Amino acid sequence: MTGLRTASLHRRVLLTALVVLVAVLLTVGFVVDAVFRVQAEQDVNRVLAGRVQLAQQLAKQNVSPPNLLSRVETRGVRGWLTLADGDLVGAPDVSDQRLKQVKATLSGGSRVNGAKLTLVADEAVVDGAEQTLRRLLVITGLIAVAVTALALLVGVRLALSPLDAMTRLARSIVSGRRGDRLAPTRTTTELGRTAAAFDAALDALEGAERAARASEERTRRFVADAAHELRTPLAGVQAAAEAVLDASPDDDPARAEHLHLLLVRESRRAGKLVNDLLELARLDAGDEIAREPVSLLSLARSQAERARLLAPEVKTEVAGVDTPVLGDADRLTQVLANLVDNALQAMENHGTLTLTVAADGCTVSDTGPGIPEAERERVFDRLVRLDDARDRRAGGSGLGLAIARGFARAHGGDLRCEEAPGGGASFVLSGLTPA
Repeated sequence: MTGLRTASLHRRVLLTALVVLVAVLLTVGFVVDAVFRVQAEQDVNRVLAGRVQLAQQLAKQNVSPPNLLSRVETRGVRGWLTLADGDLVGAPDVSDQRLKQVKATLSGGSRVNGAKLTLVADEAVVDGAEQTLRRLLVITGLIAVAVTALALLVGVRLALSPLDAMTRLARSIVSGRRGDRLAPTRTTTELGRTAAAFDAALDALEGAERAARASEERTRRFVADAAHELRTPLAGVQAAAEAVLDASPDDDPARAEHLHLLLVRESRRAGKLVNDLLELARLDAGDEIAREPVSLLSLARSQAERARLLAPEVKTEVAGVDTPVLGDADRLTQVLANLVDNALQAMENHGTLTLTVAADGCTVSDTGPGIPEAERERVFDRLVRLDDARDRRAGGSGLGLAIARGFARAHGGDLRCEEAPGGGASFVLSGLTPA
């Protein structure tokens, strides 16, 4: 895994800004120097052209050669005349390679008619000005870089202060402080979006922490309750087993048979509780379930037949049409079996049990005492018994409804408790996928 580069953001921003500034200043300096050189060349050419025009005018006025030359020459411009007869007026100087030279033939009065005028401009002045400009640009650039660096030291620190706030908040969270948030005033900027994402991450983190603590507390409570529930049948098994071991051949056969029945009943009770705990463990682990066409009406009829065998006094009815759904036949059978057993215990083996098959599920209704509205969600909690609806002596583990809802949701559906139309309770299995 590649590590994140964690160089100082202040330094990176500062150096980046300074590099950009230096690049801009260098570019501007080169451009200004080039423009100055071109402009200076043009100025020299204009001066020389102006001097030539002046010489032509003076030649037409038949000014003497020395006088003409003296009036044409000016600061930085020198020249000489080569008269028509070959005489030279002025001192030619072409040794300096920096001299810019221009030649013109004069026409006019007899004194200078046909004379050749040569003018030279000393570019040393231009070069001096250019050197002065370059020094000025360098000094100004260095001062600009220094001032900008100082300003950036303060400006960048102020601009990145929200990041320091994030760091302080993160450290406070690590140290155990909860609830603080950045609460950005604007979430449309880069820092605003970052702060909003940071707050959202903290919300998710604290939510996960609370959920983990709640889950841990539920698990701890569930383990304690499960241990308590197991202790009762195991104590019965132990007591019955010890009584059987202590019995002598001369004891009453009816008492021995009673002890054997007690031993079997308590062992079955313990075994059922262990099986229910294993089913819940599989649900919590997210075991995959089969997805095959299952006839809910056939499952409902099978559970109705089982109910008639377990409680002949209870009137059992099945309604609805044959509606195949996608699911696990064994798990759906377990859901309906748990709902039927719950209804039989609630009615205490007398009343009417109705299984109604719908397009996406099944409803199991009874005519028992019903479940108060405030308790209709709590009955699905693990190891919960309602005094009016269940009797501990009936063998219920308090896990049947929790398992039934777990399997219902594993199929993509749900299980809820409602009041039956004629009184009693209705457990509605819904949301299954039709085949």
